[in-house]
Amino acid sequence: MQPPPNLDPSLRNDAGDDLIQPFQIDRVGLRGRLVRLGPSVDAVLRRHDYPDAVAGLLGEAMALAACLAAALKYEGIFTLQARGEGAVRFLVADVTSAGHLRGYAAFDQDKVDGILSEEPEPTAARLFGGGHLAFTVDQGRDTQLYQGIVPLEGASLADSIHHYFQQSEQITTAIKVSCGSIDGTWRAAALMLQRLPEEDTGDSLSANEARDISEDGWRRAVILLGSATRGEMLDPALDANTLLYRLFHEDGVRVFTPRHVEERCRCGTRERIAGILGSLPSGDVTDLKLDDGSVTVTCEFCRREERFDEAELKKIAGG
Repeated sequence: MQPPPNLDPSLRNDAGDDLIQPFQIDRVGLRGRLVRLGPSVDAVLRRHDYPDAVAGLLGEAMALAACLAAALKYEGIFTLQARGEGAVRFLVADVTSAGHLRGYAAFDQDKVDGILSEEPEPTAARLFGGGHLAFTVDQGRDTQLYQGIVPLEGASLADSIHHYFQQSEQITTAIKVSCGSIDGTWRAAALMLQRLPEEDTGDSLSANEARDISEDGWRRAVILLGSATRGEMLDPALDANTLLYRLFHEDGVRVFTPRHVEERCRCGTRERIAGILGSLPSGDVTDLKLDDGSVTVTCEFCRREERFDEAELKKIAGG
């Protein structure tokens, strides 16, 4: 099945990688985002060599972060962060308004191994063992920090996000997310549908008739969203528009210019890291020193290391 010829060819991305594809289904008043991640998520997950269960969870979080961020108008950083009480203690994925994406997870290896010995494919709920999920939009100094917090409920991260929209934003939302290794390369995808505010169409339909049509359209779209297989969501040979057409062509899906994302850390320059060391109390810096008197700073996100010897540390401290 191919997309209709009236789809703008310039909006096609045949690689299907590292993009956010906005779309709208006008006939039933729905909008959505399809996120497809390839090299960006693979770089993060390979760098840390996480257990597959933890890698899959972080890959899902990165796709969800990109999907949620794309629905907002902001200049700064959108962060999706989860804190658990079980095997996975902490997980974070963030994306800047420029499309720079990164992610990191902290976990207890022994606890993860114990869970995997009982359950080869554990749910997010099993790995986190309770906790909460937070959404943060940071637009820099002199701006108000926006944050939403929701308990980690349901089997997956998508379940918790669905609960958040239902309870806090009161926006009817459906989300599907997948992450997995395809031919040795990690990929992730997220598909989100939301209902647009109902408007007075001015036609002859009664309010009840219009509401029934809207409800039927929503239910059908959610069923179609759910029919997307893991293989389709992650297939590198299946571009985003073709997948959307397969799912929603009967109701006239319309795509918009896609946004691209890339894996990029924000740990900064060596000079910035030196500035952070210089702002620490001298006792804290002493505690960080190795046997040779040096300090090595490692970014948890990108694993980049910067080493400062004793002479440099004295200079940083102003000595």
